[in-house]
Amino acid sequence: MRAAAATAAAALAWMAVTGIAARAAIFRNWEQTPPPFALLVAVIFVLAAAIAWSRLGLRLAQFIPLWILVGVQAFRLPLELAMHELAERGIMPEQMSYSGRNFDIVTGATAIIVAALVWSGRGGRRLVTAWNILGLALLANIVTVAILATPRFRYFGDHSLNTFVMDPPYVWLPAVMVLAALAGHLVIFRALRRG
Repeated sequence: MRAAAATAAAALAWMAVTGIAARAAIFRNWEQTPPPFALLVAVIFVLAAAIAWSRLGLRLAQFIPLWILVGVQAFRLPLELAMHELAERGIMPEQMSYSGRNFDIVTGATAIIVAALVWSGRGGRRLVTAWNILGLALLANIVTVAILATPRFRYFGDHSLNTFVMDPPYVWLPAVMVLAALAGHLVIFRALRRG
């Protein structure tokens, strides 16, 4: 109970810090080297690894059934549907939705199927390993697309800049959702490693 309360408090503190920084337009400073948004991305990767390889990550890998660890990643299905709607409304660049270069909706949809197969005993470690590698690759793909679309790189042109994630509440897309997805994949690898 104490660990759950500490985890919730840390998550709320992280959301508060990133939300306040976004509201202060800190992440919109692209003249600085490195840009603050690049530092945010680096911290997200470090935090995800720290969570997965911490005592909390060990407990998740040990005590939560594998099918639940996989099933949690289904949150990416409604997330991708919402992102597509943001692209339709012109808030988000199209290349970051499934109508562009983001195929992470596959991870969310297949998480439900793979979780059900593992729960029923018809899916095993090989299936989860293959699915987890695919999900991690698709996550890496959209993170790469998002970074290339920032004002520093402008890979997709000035009309398709990824600037919406630098403002609240959209800053929580990378700061919370990407962090959760990445940490989740790493915890699954840890669970698989433990057998």
